[in-house]
Amino acid sequence: MSYHTIELERDARGLATIWLSRPDKNNAFNSRVINELHVALDEIQGDTTIRLVCLRGRGKHFSAGADLLWMQQSAQLDLAANQQDAEVLGELMHKLYRLPQPTLAIVQGAAFGGALGLISCCDMAIGAVDARFSLSEVRIGLAPAVISPYVVQAIGERAARRYALTAECFDGQRARDLGLLAECYPRDELDQAVEAWAATLLLNGPLAMRACKSLLHEVGSGALTPDLRRYTESAIARIRVSPEGQEGLRAFLEKRKPSWQEQ
Repeated sequence: MSYHTIELERDARGLATIWLSRPDKNNAFNSRVINELHVALDEIQGDTTIRLVCLRGRGKHFSAGADLLWMQQSAQLDLAANQQDAEVLGELMHKLYRLPQPTLAIVQGAAFGGALGLISCCDMAIGAVDARFSLSEVRIGLAPAVISPYVVQAIGERAARRYALTAECFDGQRARDLGLLAECYPRDELDQAVEAWAATLLLNGPLAMRACKSLLHEVGSGALTPDLRRYTESAIARIRVSPEGQEGLRAFLEKRKPSWQEQ
């Protein structure tokens, strides 16, 4: 597909990068951006050669949130049309959250409103120290409804209440303290940090990372039940006998690199 508001890049290592690509609009998203992200995620999900997915924004900002014109148009819609719009956005967030491959968001500049949902849906996120974050919806009489479950998972219920109700801005350091970012860096070191994170993640078995991600979705908060115990026992048994698991064990015992590190 030919994209107009995003870019999808791949490299020979199996790294795919989705770029929000409306720098003149501060990468604000509208229905076209959302639809193109849906298509890109469907394309990635079905591609077994992709081992890691990065989500980035072109230009100065990761994303300013919802596009002003799109919000103006939404205000003219009736309840049924607004419900449909919300369901499309909700499905996008769920699709990103459940993507089989590991996901890494990289944040610079502003990340407002729904952009925090995209970040929270990724498995990991890093950003610039001077990045600015805000759950800004209440400032314009709205609420961060669709993204709220993912934000609560990322930063916790108490912090989510504070920042959703105050709409105050916080920086990359605070985002790291909250758990929204795994690490933060000076802005001019962010690209170097992305390469280091990618190199680390690409050392790992691609199918093992998918299995690990699926496992952790099932584990959730970690509350142990008999069914969950059975699931985890079955999961390790299956991966041990898989071709990748067997190759990894042999490589470890033979003191050599596994096949996926030789690509």
